[in-house]
Amino acid sequence: MSTTQSERLRELLEPLVASQGLDLEEIAVDSVGRRRVLSVVVDSDTGADLDRIADVSRALSAKLDETDAMGEGEYTLEVGTPGAERSLTQHRHYVRATDRLVRFQLREGGELVARILAVDEDGLDLEVPGVKGRRPTTRRLPFGDIDKARVQVEFNRKDTKNDNQTEHDNKTEEEEA
Repeated sequence: MSTTQSERLRELLEPLVASQGLDLEEIAVDSVGRRRVLSVVVDSDTGADLDRIADVSRALSAKLDETDAMGEGEYTLEVGTPGAERSLTQHRHYVRATDRLVRFQLREGGELVARILAVDEDGLDLEVPGVKGRRPTTRRLPFGDIDKARVQVEFNRKDTKNDNQTEHDNKTEEEEA
């Protein structure tokens, strides 16, 4: 896809995505055999549920049908979210990944896996997991030190917020009995 087509598609579709309360994260046109696939990735600070994805998909489809932005020939429109292991490339991505475990590739070389605790304009406050039974430590990481960052999937994470709420609920039930 040429840069010109990509820019035209972004200019055409971004206002529609924004009107649905979402951010347009990515646009890609790929050829799969004889078919073309237009993939649109959207997200928001509160996430995007299936109903919002369906609404924006219908709006984008209608807009594309009334223009020649995709040129002649058939194509398939796919609208989705970034997924569980998303790359973090913009400030808002880091904000959305607060409390998530992230793998950082550092500009000076090396790698760091840590949980994002807070985000400001200059960088991140992180919790680095302890090794061999040691306690986690905190660390400041300026954005300028980050080459790449990707959210990690956690299967066995204890959700401390829910654990505390469950503990509170159990105490309340015991007190009422």
